[in-house]
Amino acid sequence: MFKTHAKYHLGQVVRHRKHPFRGVVFDVDAIFSNTDEWYNAIPEDSRPKKDQPFYHLLAENDQSFYVAYVSEQNLVADYSGEPVDHPDLDDLFGPFEDGHYPLQAQLN
Repeated sequence: MFKTHAKYHLGQVVRHRKHPFRGVVFDVDAIFSNTDEWYNAIPEDSRPKKDQPFYHLLAENDQSFYVAYVSEQNLVADYSGEPVDHPDLDDLFGPFEDGHYPLQAQLN
């Protein structure tokens, strides 16, 4: 029986381990659920295993806002206490409080 546990939760602020961006978790896939084309575009020596949680993030870096899809092994919790400024946050979450965003909308 396959069983997995997501380390990060909806509304949590996280950072990428290798790339300079952070974001808010808005969905979690128990295992890889993106396209093979997306997966194969990652250099082979950097490809994460597919049998781990993958997170959908409302992400930001110094230049832009976007949606990111990131494996659990490439994320760390962000304890900076700084809010994320992604323009779509208000569509899903309430105001930033105590280091996270409370879920405001119901996701399917």
